[in-house]
Amino acid sequence: MRLSARVDYALRAAAELAAAGAGPTTVGELAKEQDMPPKYLENILLQMRRAGLVRGQRGPEGGYVLARPAGEISLADVIRAVDGPLANVRGERPEHVGYRGPAESLQQVWIALRATERAILEEVTLEQVASGALPDRVRQLAADPAAWD
Repeated sequence: MRLSARVDYALRAAAELAAAGAGPTTVGELAKEQDMPPKYLENILLQMRRAGLVRGQRGPEGGYVLARPAGEISLADVIRAVDGPLANVRGERPEHVGYRGPAESLQQVWIALRATERAILEEVTLEQVASGALPDRVRQLAADPAAWD
């Protein structure tokens, strides 16, 4: 699985917002905490705002806050907001990609891959990431030495 810089920055900013709680956090503060370019992050936050994941507050006490409780926003929600659907093949959903002959079963592999990816990314919430309290299944998968190869 390959995650773009855009997704990486979005997830890190969202985790910062989850940890910040109810108070707004500025783009500058988020960028500084996670060592990200502020202008690039601002564009990412606008996409997240359009997706209903964050709200912007104007004024001297302004910044961004999560639009819903952190426990209700999955990593998959954030990824879809900034990068589109999970697991695509050449920009298409796996069920829309067809193969012939010996390669025909690849479509099933891509669909299974997406299902597995969803099983993790839809289960893990921003609250769990920010608190470090990841689900046991995620911890077990990450603890397997083969996962690091």
